[in-house]
Amino acid sequence: MATKIRLACRVNGEPVETLTDSYKTLLEVLREDLNLTGTKHGCELGECGACAVLVDGQPVLSCLLLADECHERAITTVEGIAHDGRLHPLQECFADLGASQCGYCTPGILITAKALLDREPHPSRERIAEALSGNLCRCTGYWQIIEAVEAAARLMSATDAEPTR
Repeated sequence: MATKIRLACRVNGEPVETLTDSYKTLLEVLREDLNLTGTKHGCELGECGACAVLVDGQPVLSCLLLADECHERAITTVEGIAHDGRLHPLQECFADLGASQCGYCTPGILITAKALLDREPHPSRERIAEALSGNLCRCTGYWQIIEAVEAAARLMSATDAEPTR
């Protein structure tokens, strides 16, 4: 018989409390218990990056993390990176530049790229490629993805440089 655990955390800025099975990964809780299906089941071995989320601002593979390890932590999924009804600049640039085709890998790549841009607002093309090296994409060939991350970095810098009123 599976033991139940109480998980209390913040998901996409909102407090969440749920009772779940102790064996469940964060990926399973997000998708099955919280109905946040943007985070994808991929390999479930930590090799593809489709399940990437931010935990306390750091990218992690949710298929490798037990939900119990997330108690009282802040989790951000792809559903949580838009703000005030507006897409995140990464999401805008991915759409505008055709950086996603089938879209299965896109949530994990967006989350990983967001973590990079949060740490390094002006990464080089090489740093972008290095940061995304754990995210596998079978459709795009990565060039559009890297270009979209570069464009988002420029857009975010331009937005930050605008004077506030």
